Amino acid sequence: MKSSSNELSTPGSGRGLLDVYSNRFLLKLLVRKEIKVRYRGSVLGLLWSYVKPLMQFMIYFVALGIFLNLQKATPNYAIYLFSGIVLVNFFTESLGNSTRSIVENRDLIRKIYLPRELFPVSTIWVSAAHFMPQVVILVGAALLVGWEPSAYQLLAVVAAFIIVAILGTGLGLLFGAINVYFRDSENIVDMILMVVTWASPVLYTWTMARDALGSWFFLYQANPMTVAVEIFHWAFWYPTLGSEQIGMVELPSDLIALWLPVALLVSLGVLFFGQLVFRRLAVHFAQEL
Repeated sequence: MKSSSNELSTPGSGRGLLDVYSNRFLLKLLVRKEIKVRYRGSVLGLLWSYVKPLMQFMIYFVALGIFLNLQKATPNYAIYLFSGIVLVNFFTESLGNSTRSIVENRDLIRKIYLPRELFPVSTIWVSAAHFMPQVVILVGAALLVGWEPSAYQLLAVVAAFIIVAILGTGLGLLFGAINVYFRDSENIVDMILMVVTWASPVLYTWTMARDALGSWFFLYQANPMTVAVEIFHWAFWYPTLGSEQIGMVELPSDLIALWLPVALLVSLGVLFFGQLVFRRLAVHFAQEL
């Protein structure tokens, strides 16, 4: 006769990101809370999702497009610039907020147990909610200058978004966990966010990096953000060019066939490592906080 004893499990242990899917309702509540708290007392509220990227775009366009005359060498430079800015903004907001997510929710973590991964993942969803209005502006601007993308290009946009979301989640889990023990992590992330806009072809063309880096260019191209930004350029900017303008530009070779899978694998590797570190450190979050 078999005994009916229950198996014991370690308190606070879980299945990592799988628990996030199992607790989708809690995730939804956290996302709503994050949005309400962020815009509490704000006059514009969610409209800041439109104002901030537009102001950022105007500064870069005037400084680089007009003063440095980059718009002369890059047709439809405004579309080129903004298509990169919206994607980088999604990544920087995701990483910055997820790094602080555990520390900022210390009161909740001390009181009850729930999957700790919910906190950084919820900030990714909030960042995605801010990303969508920016994409709407990008689509509207692209349509004004003759945007006619193919279905293949639109699918590539979805793939680029997924790559950046995975990368942001992985790094958010990593730095969010480390930040509980070493608050200097926020300063490290701030420096990363300062560099990321310049570490991918947002403000300049990828050929400039290729010519400057030479044999080291493959490392630049293996950066998932570089690949994702170039996919956005290919999908939003390239279809707005006329036949004469297309001859003035050069797209990266094997962007979809080679570099997209490489970017996806690198992002998944970062996610795996971030989840591994997070699970090891999460056991003592409540004590450390």
